[in-house]
Amino acid sequence: MSGRPWFADVPLSSLPTDPVFLRRLSGGVTIQLRVQPRARRSVLERTADGALKAAVTAAPEDGKANAAVVALLAAAWRVPKSTIEIVRGGTAREKTLSVAGEPDALVGRIAEWMDKNG
Repeated sequence: MSGRPWFADVPLSSLPTDPVFLRRLSGGVTIQLRVQPRARRSVLERTADGALKAAVTAAPEDGKANAAVVALLAAAWRVPKSTIEIVRGGTAREKTLSVAGEPDALVGRIAEWMDKNG
């Protein structure tokens, strides 16, 4: 026994407390979500299977829907828009976003949002 906790060799993203759409990194977290542009209203919600869905009223042209998604996440999780970046899926509905910051603090904000919004 090395005296290290059982989870020392487990990747941070594999710890059981994190939602399926979130992955912890050393400098923040990545979020996977599905985007619905041209929705009736802008809303961020979890689906029945635990995935994350963002509906935005903006059209998917000239980056308007992407900017609306970033603004929606920033407002919901109370983080600066400048810390959120789309890293994959810029023109697709399935996107991966990076949120820079201290991972535990970000997970705490996201967990707080999940508690308030089911």
